[in-house]
Amino acid sequence: MASRKTSQRSQPDGDKYSVLLPTYNERENLPLIVWLLVKYFGESGYKYEIIVIDDGSPDGTLEVAEQLQQIYGEDKIVSSPLVSGLAQGTAYIHGIKHATGNFIIIMDADLSHHVMFVLFVRKQKEGNYDLVSGTRYRGNGGVYGWDLRRKIISRGANFVTQVLLRPGASDLTGSFRLYKKEVLESLVEQCVSKGYVFQMEMIVRARQLNFTIGEVPISFVDRVYGESKLGGNEIVSFLKGLLTLFATT
Repeated sequence: MASRKTSQRSQPDGDKYSVLLPTYNERENLPLIVWLLVKYFGESGYKYEIIVIDDGSPDGTLEVAEQLQQIYGEDKIVSSPLVSGLAQGTAYIHGIKHATGNFIIIMDADLSHHVMFVLFVRKQKEGNYDLVSGTRYRGNGGVYGWDLRRKIISRGANFVTQVLLRPGASDLTGSFRLYKKEVLESLVEQCVSKGYVFQMEMIVRARQLNFTIGEVPISFVDRVYGESKLGGNEIVSFLKGLLTLFATT
């Protein structure tokens, strides 16, 4: 089956990258990740904007985002809080509406994703991929700072998903990705899952629509400040979502 490509190749000089940063109680981490992004985007020469999508954080994350906007400028930092917090998919839909770039980078604000977006950009340009996903399970990728339980859960989730869905990608539960904007818009329209299952469904739907997927090995380092949101409810939700995708794809 022929791979689906977007009709027009991107012009490197005209590319702009919109970074979506969904946040919830990331007051300590947000200034650090924004500083790193501004630093490395500045060094790379790529056009960019950082869109902070706060989900009603009670710790003052939104206020920090507004201060960063004043420091770096409204053309670089866009503070766009959610009206009502729901799930990852909701944050992405909200962020897309405010994105002015033709590429969108999605990453966590908790510093678990190192600022390796340049590798994603290079990979995308190598094959004009529709999306590029970070993978912890291929090449020199890996996970640092997790206890055995979380490693088993993550490995197990990916293994079961590979067996049931055969998605054509090695890491389905990660959220560090680069998309062509029109591709992300198309995928979001197709996806029905919420929470952690959303990331998995995005890859599965991309395969169904014959979008091309590139992978970049990444080192995932556990958050510096705050606590992980992964709990029993999310695990149960993931398993239910996996079975739903298996039955409907």
